[in-house]
Amino acid sequence: MTAQARGRCRICGGGVEEVLDLGRQPLSDAFRRPDDTGPEFFHRLAAGRCRACTMVQLTSEVPRERMFHQGYPYRSSGSAVMREHFARTALGYAETELAGRDAPFFVEIGCNDGALLRTMAGAGVRHLGFEPSGGVAAVARGHGVNVSTDFFEEATAAAVRESHGPADVIYAANTICHLPYMESVLRGVAALLAPDGVFAFEDPYLGDILQKTSFDQIYDEHFFLFCARSVRSMAERFGFELVGVERLPVHGGEVRYTLAKAGARRPAAAVRRLLDWEDEQGVADPEALAAFASAVADIRSDLIDLLRMLRAAGKSVAGYGATAKSATVTNYCGIGPDLVSYVCDTTPAKQDRVTPGAHIPVRSPEFFAENRPDYALLFAWNHADEILAKEREFREAGGKWITYVPEVRVL
Repeated sequence: MTAQARGRCRICGGGVEEVLDLGRQPLSDAFRRPDDTGPEFFHRLAAGRCRACTMVQLTSEVPRERMFHQGYPYRSSGSAVMREHFARTALGYAETELAGRDAPFFVEIGCNDGALLRTMAGAGVRHLGFEPSGGVAAVARGHGVNVSTDFFEEATAAAVRESHGPADVIYAANTICHLPYMESVLRGVAALLAPDGVFAFEDPYLGDILQKTSFDQIYDEHFFLFCARSVRSMAERFGFELVGVERLPVHGGEVRYTLAKAGARRPAAAVRRLLDWEDEQGVADPEALAAFASAVADIRSDLIDLLRMLRAAGKSVAGYGATAKSATVTNYCGIGPDLVSYVCDTTPAKQDRVTPGAHIPVRSPEFFAENRPDYALLFAWNHADEILAKEREFREAGGKWITYVPEVRVL
């Protein structure tokens, strides 16, 4: 089974030129039971650049129901850093955009387990989260969050406007880049958003991905790789204006983009600064993307060489963090249980299963503590500070960390 290929840009309809081929890949969050011998869904993972609007995007689309469903395992609250980030974000909106309004209404697209909306609920703010993955939606409801299990699109957004009134803020974290059907999404935002409201979303930033060679930010769920230039073009096409940008350190480097209806707000100076920086750096230019693809191939060679050398020397290697990103790395590089014996992860829904495609066993942190390898391959590199602090004893006992962003090295 394969995904649906697209030769045209999902934003403007322009031609898309392929810039990176990461090969045959599984669903990045499909953690199977070890005894599951049923067919496994694979697709070709490749990224391309629109010649017209410069939007970088996948060249094939995986059906959304295959990725976001009842058993979707990711939990936004799994990281202390992200819990703090979402609490600060919620309080920030409560103190600015929502302050002084009569019965303000806050909507989140892709609220997951309610990591952010718990704060809104606790503050008594009218809110609604869209979360089609039923399992995590149930967790959010258990924390007092109002959740709809519909996908956010034009029809569902219009229905919410009819029943709840306009939204003062529509927000999304690590979600908008997941949605290939952007026309319906932005028409939904236009239908639901108050005239003076804002639509803010934060997603992995193409500028950081290129600088760090973090190719594992590319996987089935990350359909778009945004930069300020492409987001501005997208916004204008649907009657919005890019009025704010903020670079964020979370998840390996993101940008929070703020859109408003055209003419409703004056763009912040930070927008022009980031656009100028992108022009200087050549972000989304064909030359930068070609250099990135070459660097990715080098990382694959270096990582495989290192793991094979360690195996030949009788050293044990385990992975740390059964992330969606790690599926890209293991399958692109051909890393299986022969090179990485298991992967440690804190998510109960992933433990005692095997990683997508590569079928490496996933174990608990307790297993890691009792079966310490000589080396740990840090798949969750975007949480490095948090993980290295938590696993200090591993390093003190002689364990070594391997990372591959921005290059392969032993820490």
